[in-house]
Amino acid sequence: MPSFTFATAGEIRFGRDTAARAVPDLAALHERILLVTGADSARADWLRRGLEAAGATLSGLPIPGEPTLAMIEAGVEQGRAAGVGVVVAIGGGAAIDAGKAIAALIPAFRPVTDHLEVVGKDLPLDRPPLPCAAIPTTAGTGAEVTRNAVIAVPEHRRKVSLRDARILPRIAIVDPALTDGCPRDVTLASGLDAITQVIEPYLCTRANPMTDALCRAAIPVGLTSLATLMTGPDATARDRMAWVSLCGGLALANAGLGVVHGLAGPLGGLSGAAHGAICGALLPHGLAANAAASCDPAVQTRIGEVRGWIAGALGGSDAQALSTLAGWSRGAGLPGLDALGISAGARDAAASAAAASSSMRANPVALDKGQLSEIMDRAR
Repeated sequence: MPSFTFATAGEIRFGRDTAARAVPDLAALHERILLVTGADSARADWLRRGLEAAGATLSGLPIPGEPTLAMIEAGVEQGRAAGVGVVVAIGGGAAIDAGKAIAALIPAFRPVTDHLEVVGKDLPLDRPPLPCAAIPTTAGTGAEVTRNAVIAVPEHRRKVSLRDARILPRIAIVDPALTDGCPRDVTLASGLDAITQVIEPYLCTRANPMTDALCRAAIPVGLTSLATLMTGPDATARDRMAWVSLCGGLALANAGLGVVHGLAGPLGGLSGAAHGAICGALLPHGLAANAAASCDPAVQTRIGEVRGWIAGALGGSDAQALSTLAGWSRGAGLPGLDALGISAGARDAAASAAAASSSMRANPVALDKGQLSEIMDRAR
């Protein structure tokens, strides 16, 4: 059996109503808290009231979209000025990534860009981060258990990561009830992102027995649960998708990703399109490209397993499973790359940029620019 390491949040709390029960423990982390929320900060009013009732002094920071470098820098300054000792982030992956980055950078001496990959110096943090607690309200990114934070740098038209093992939250609270009522289009895009994040680590070159166990269990559950949610509300399916999203975060943080995320990062930075929707559009075509290009029997076996899980959830034959997934996603309302506003120029630039992305390094087979372009053409 191969050697491996496995790192995650200091504590994971999963289940309905765990978020409300955790309020006293969050308030006990420090008397001054920076509360990072999504664009609609009112959705976190229950948490704000609870923390204040428990004696905490709060400074609030809404993140109106995917976090940009300017938002992170402003949050760092706000946190320093308020003397906060902990960051609590509640919302989708954007709010949680922002919270993790701000918690990491408040104590830092260097400029933010010194710690960013690609556009900066990619230097390790010079001081330990503040404690961070993460509470997701969507089932998609698994950011509550990952050791990086994705930040958009508009002047470079890129999304890049701040990476450090110490970025992992002190507490990750996954309460599926917080995803109830999530809009259908958000459920679809975030759900396909979560599914991608258990499929790609299963196929990647750095898979290990721990991540394999998570992914094998989560892939079929994610596919069937998302299909159920596309037909109407279902609390059990919401619970299962929250678990799949958590598994995806655990798996990608401890194994890796692949071509779908290798392309999705540059495409998102170049276009501003939603990350989950890009991943969903690319997924069947990225899998098909890997299947066509790989000569490794082990990779083919695993892709065959994925085909079987897709067919089991969505119907049809194993042989046609990838086209079935593509057709089902479009039929459920997922836009293609054209409808997401991703131009031919952006696709060409992404095909060039993907080679340098960290996600591509773990893809099970090397793909050239022509193959990457074909994936995106098929996802239009």
